[in-house]
Amino acid sequence: MPKKSAKTKNNNGAALGIENELWEAADKLRGHLDAAEYKSVVLGLIFLKYVSDMFEQVRARVEKEAVDDPEDRDVYLAERVFWVPKEARWKSLQDHAKQESIGNLIDAAMDAIEKDNPTLKGMLPGNYGRATLDKRRLGDLVDLVSNKINFADEESRKQDTLGRVYEYFLSQFASQEGRKGGEFYTPRSVVRVLVEMLAPYKGRVFDPCCGSGGMFVQSEKFVEAHGGKIGDLSVYGQESNPNTFKLAKMNLAIRGIEGDLGKQPADSFHNDQHPDLKADFVLANPPFNMSDWGGDSLREDKRWKYGKPPVNNANFAWVQHFIYHLSPNGTAGFVLANGSMSSNTSGEGEIRKAIIENDLVDCMVALPGQLFYSTQIPVCLWFLTRNKDPKGLKRPLGSRAGKTLFIDARKLGTLADRVHRDLSAEDIAQIADTYHAWKSGETLKVSSPDSRHVKQDSPAKQDEGQSRKPLGSGYEDVAGFCKSVTIEEIRAQGYVLTPGRYVGAAELEEDDEPFDEKIARLTKELEGQFEESEKLEHFIRAKLQTLDYGK
Repeated sequence: MPKKSAKTKNNNGAALGIENELWEAADKLRGHLDAAEYKSVVLGLIFLKYVSDMFEQVRARVEKEAVDDPEDRDVYLAERVFWVPKEARWKSLQDHAKQESIGNLIDAAMDAIEKDNPTLKGMLPGNYGRATLDKRRLGDLVDLVSNKINFADEESRKQDTLGRVYEYFLSQFASQEGRKGGEFYTPRSVVRVLVEMLAPYKGRVFDPCCGSGGMFVQSEKFVEAHGGKIGDLSVYGQESNPNTFKLAKMNLAIRGIEGDLGKQPADSFHNDQHPDLKADFVLANPPFNMSDWGGDSLREDKRWKYGKPPVNNANFAWVQHFIYHLSPNGTAGFVLANGSMSSNTSGEGEIRKAIIENDLVDCMVALPGQLFYSTQIPVCLWFLTRNKDPKGLKRPLGSRAGKTLFIDARKLGTLADRVHRDLSAEDIAQIADTYHAWKSGETLKVSSPDSRHVKQDSPAKQDEGQSRKPLGSGYEDVAGFCKSVTIEEIRAQGYVLTPGRYVGAAELEEDDEPFDEKIARLTKELEGQFEESEKLEHFIRAKLQTLDYGK
């Protein structure tokens, strides 16, 4: 991993300081552990340091106020901090960091915290005492966390240091684990596109394949940024992987988000933990093209209203699962592989046709490649809604029933490194503002994706966390970027939902080079490079012949 300064930007565009420094130092200590194992070790310690810091902050105030019993558990619960027993407090672990017993002491601390805080039961990682975990390195990691971070100080809380460190570590682990990493982490910029477009101000939010809970975290951030508060959203989720399930519960706990993730980690298709839930918002990034989802045993399931999904691909099982859990006015936004927009194999085309004819498809967004750690295949965003004309919504441009917005965002984003692409705040605003202008019927002019700038002032240039200002002056189709299309036009295209089929080609700017001239110029440049390459080859071969290998 290349060295980064304190002002380096991470793969999601956030300015980094302590999180990058802590990661680089911690990564050197992991020894022979793979990323999946080390993930639980590090994130568990960070969580333990956080609950201990918050506890000690309250304890210091209690002692200053001369409360009769500073060990009164109810005092801390009233302050909405976790009760931390004496043996689990960070100072005790730090004092024993250099001892061989440090792993067992951490295990005991995790057990004690779970025992005294029922909401954390079964959530915290363990097995720090296992023989394969180098206790010297573990002690070094305890010292590192001790010296680098105090989560309770005012500046740390103001900058959300805990949230930044936790999220940054998740992204780094996802990058190192590659395809497996995508099972628990959706890139932050992709989550922000979904959240900014769905705008979940208040109501029930559901993610039936929630991974580490990033959808919920960004939804709560959206609410707070727009004048709401934590609690305006009711969070429901489900996750089948036991370790990822724990990550999600820790992620919500450190944010102060109360969520119902079900009684246990479980498969959403075969053991739905929220069978009667009707959500106002569904946000999800299901596993792409999952072939072993057990579809053979679910052929007559009541969720398959639009057709039986193929047993060798779960894409349209997920789509119908999302629809099943939508309230009468609910909206779903989710990620799928691009094949879902055009595939006609195994009945997928008929399912897509039925969903389109039922007027559920609100918007389709084609994303640029290389956004995900788990796959390099291109992906898209689907937005489905049960009611395109809810009561009280006045649209200057009339009803949007029977219409779908297509956005081709493949030209947006910049490479964060050689492998991963990122969407900037400006990119996200351009996509989301286009959708909201079309949805509300207000006028909003956006540029083509080639110019990379939105022509109105505020949304594209706002930093994350700032409230969106009123939209400008009106939605318009933009060649090469967005187009509002009727169901009749989609029928004419064989029910294919690929945005590129509808938005057309971007208009040439005045200074754009004509295609024929560009090809001629590039061909000439390539021929010149071939000549240089040939000269270099001859030069190297001549030099090699002068070498005396016998010496």
